[in-house]
Amino acid sequence: MSDLTPQSEAPTPTTDKITQAARETIYLCNFRVSVDGEWLCLRELNDISLTPDPEPAHEDPKDPIAIERLNLMNMAKLSIKGLIESALNLGRTLDSDYAPLQQFFVVMEHCLKHGLKSKKTFLGQNKSFWGPLELVEKLTPEAGEITASVKDLPGLKTPLGRGRAWLRLALMQKKLSDYMKTIINRKDLLSEFYEPNALMMEEEGAVIAGLLVGLNVIDANLCMKGEDLDSQVGVIDFSMYLKDGAHSSKSTEGDGQITAILDQKNYVEELNRHLSASVNNLQAKVDALEKSNTKLTEELAVANNRIITLQEELERVKEESSYLVESSRKASRADGTANGQVLGETRKQLKEETQLRLSSEASAKQKSDIISRLEEKTNQMGSTIKQLESRCKKAERERDLADEANRLFKQEFGDKIESLQEEVEQLRRQRWLLEQELRKWREQHPGGHTSEALLGKTPPQRDMRQHVEDIRRRQCKNCSGVFCENCVANELPLPSSINPEHVCDVCHSQLLQQYASSPS
Repeated sequence: MSDLTPQSEAPTPTTDKITQAARETIYLCNFRVSVDGEWLCLRELNDISLTPDPEPAHEDPKDPIAIERLNLMNMAKLSIKGLIESALNLGRTLDSDYAPLQQFFVVMEHCLKHGLKSKKTFLGQNKSFWGPLELVEKLTPEAGEITASVKDLPGLKTPLGRGRAWLRLALMQKKLSDYMKTIINRKDLLSEFYEPNALMMEEEGAVIAGLLVGLNVIDANLCMKGEDLDSQVGVIDFSMYLKDGAHSSKSTEGDGQITAILDQKNYVEELNRHLSASVNNLQAKVDALEKSNTKLTEELAVANNRIITLQEELERVKEESSYLVESSRKASRADGTANGQVLGETRKQLKEETQLRLSSEASAKQKSDIISRLEEKTNQMGSTIKQLESRCKKAERERDLADEANRLFKQEFGDKIESLQEEVEQLRRQRWLLEQELRKWREQHPGGHTSEALLGKTPPQRDMRQHVEDIRRRQCKNCSGVFCENCVANELPLPSSINPEHVCDVCHSQLLQQYASSPS
């Protein structure tokens, strides 16, 4: 195979890398793998140069790395399709000895190894795809269980064996497609392990990750204990994919079956999600029921303790009663008379206790009746209080109305009342003046003369009226004082009267001053 690789006069680092990759996968590089219906076509490429031109102007369409990626992608398509068809035709769970499944893992191993960077160790250069697979644990926490299981498997000593075991566990978990999409989307992390033109760094890797979704319809049960995954030789068997034309008639039917199975798978996944939601709801209900059950259990325990206490008390009472009966029997056997007396006393005590109990019940009943009557009275008093409060409010409103009416009445008739009070006060003063005059007159006419005057010398009626009129004339209309006859001539108009009135000298001078100082 080394004859197929032309030698370059001035090899470069890029030339060395391409030559090394071509030598490792020369069986894929010298043939272009294409799919024609159900046919696998291998075309020999004799005119391919494994070394690039010294000065390439643009990307060579016959680039061996691109051809390798395309061939691996076509092989992955054939492997996945053949595995799904054979698994569905088989109709059972797949195991480790199933040939299409083994070839699928070989193809996946070649895809993951394509474009890996070499790591120098003490034993030489080493290429392993275990490093990229370990990244899945950091990006998807669910993959941590697979990684831990791989590390715990006995007998795995090399990273290659761990990577093969990881692929098998991911397939059994039906998460291989999701994990591959996760690491392919993080090309910034994959660049540490792969060359820029590796399959995992190009579009072919995303296509293969999408094809892996179809493997979720198959079930696999792979036992890796005792299986030597470190030293297995991964060689692709192309004979499994070379089929005759008679089988091409089943292509459409197989595609329809795959579509139906994928539809069923989607339905089952949707149903599973609904069932998971139902399970969560039921779990919440179960938790609530468990809490209520715990509470009821505690209450039941308390009730059981109470029952046990009552039973113990009942047993004690029974023992006491049996002891009393036994003692009474012994006493009756010893002395009939004493037994009769004890029996009589016992009956008497029982009767007294019965009467006491009846009286207690009657008193309790009486008290309950009294309490009920008191409650009725309390309710009645409450209603009465409410009525009284309403009446009180009504009376207050009426009082306010009466106060308002009284205020209006006083405001309306206050001036009249004051004027009437002034007139009453003047009449009182006049009465007092008349009494003073009468007293003076009696002092001027002693008792004997008074009788004679009363008998034979009584002045005529008109003289008395004239006398009273004279007194009224000598009374000041301003200060109600009595003045002499010389002041009768003083007359002035007062604020309380329209016509001029008689006033004394003092009031006359004061009124003149007031009238002089007041504006006209």
